[in-house]
Amino acid sequence: MSQTETHERPLRADAARNRAKLVGAARAAFASDGTSASLEDIARRANVGIGTLYRHFPSRLAPVAAIYVDEVEALCDSAAGASDLPPWEALVDWLRRFVRYVAAKQALAEELFAHLGEDAEVFRSCRIAVFATGEPLLARAQQAAVVRPGVSFTEVVRMVGGIAKISPASPEEIERILDIALDGLRYQPAPNDR
Repeated sequence: MSQTETHERPLRADAARNRAKLVGAARAAFASDGTSASLEDIARRANVGIGTLYRHFPSRLAPVAAIYVDEVEALCDSAAGASDLPPWEALVDWLRRFVRYVAAKQALAEELFAHLGEDAEVFRSCRIAVFATGEPLLARAQQAAVVRPGVSFTEVVRMVGGIAKISPASPEEIERILDIALDGLRYQPAPNDR
């Protein structure tokens, strides 16, 4: 191993640590001040200089996009925790997380959408990740005959995404509406099929 390689590892580790601190600080700043939180405040909260912030996030939208992507990755990773559950419970568990994610991250998405547009790469890649996670959960539930056949994941996303965006609604009200919608998603054999 060359001396350059041994020096690069600590630098990469420092950069990764600083980025993680900045994302955490941005998340806290946006939670308290909305997406209008200043970059200087984010750097201060992360206990790094403004130059370090700009090395990681060269634009005002970069920390917003980083948090958005991190949250999508966490949502997608959460499906692994449901893999031991029966098909219906695994799907419902993940859809509940999806609704909470959409409700909590709506301001971030709107900020990105306003500046980047619907077809931006960040949205495309996140949509691909969500579909790669959710479609197998839906297919597994359909194969177990606990979800209506013929329902597409696109339809499910539109349904639960719309519920998450109901305004003004309390989290309890959104949960109740989601329960009603999920009851409609559940497979009910026709009376003459029983």
